[in-house]
Amino acid sequence: MKFIKNFGRAIWRIWFYGWVFFSVLAVFPVLLIIVSKEKWYPVFYKIARAWSKTILFIMGFRVDMEKEGRLEKGKSYLFCPNHTSMMDVMLMFVLSENPFVFIGKKEIAKVPVFGYFYKKTNILVDRGNRDSRKQVIEEANRRLSSGMSICIFPEGLVPDDENVVLSDFKNGAFRLAIEHQIPIVPVTLYDCKRLFSFTFFSGKPGVLRAKLHTIIPTVGMESKQRNSLKKQTFSLIYDELILDLKD
Repeated sequence: MKFIKNFGRAIWRIWFYGWVFFSVLAVFPVLLIIVSKEKWYPVFYKIARAWSKTILFIMGFRVDMEKEGRLEKGKSYLFCPNHTSMMDVMLMFVLSENPFVFIGKKEIAKVPVFGYFYKKTNILVDRGNRDSRKQVIEEANRRLSSGMSICIFPEGLVPDDENVVLSDFKNGAFRLAIEHQIPIVPVTLYDCKRLFSFTFFSGKPGVLRAKLHTIIPTVGMESKQRNSLKKQTFSLIYDELILDLKD
């Protein structure tokens, strides 16, 4: 019985990787043109949203989204979701109509085909390199100044321990939010770890629930308030995850 389950999960995972690879490959020439100019990023974002919805659908996932606050069109936000799965990226594209760029680890750029476009359209960081972290802050500042939103997984990693509900947050997201006086949108992703973790022989189709929490304004905040902003954001997501575990 275990062999049959693992075989089915392996086929399901291969189905996922195949769709990701060949769907991106199919529109490769068009994407090459679109990512050649930064001003065309909103077009790329619409394609990325449609692609994400398609991938989630063919994997048997349905999105159940709750919004406590309303996102204004054309306004910059800093999205802060918890991070547990590859599905987090696709789910975030689905959740927000407002175009944003990810700040993500440089290893993603090594993924065939997909990694190339991820590198061209987002901000990649080598967390072991101090110069890289400086460059990321500079690039993020530039994108925010141009009116773009940003999505950062504030844990800075996917927790290795399956029992960890939420890892400690890094400071970068909150420093950026205060420096640019842009609101933070805490996001709780409930089911990605359970339904599509990084363990190969695991997961199943189902409902991916997500909550965009009440938007946290940063207008008037100073850098010395960074820690309190970080704690507030952490508590919102952590308490939500703990409450969900109890239900």
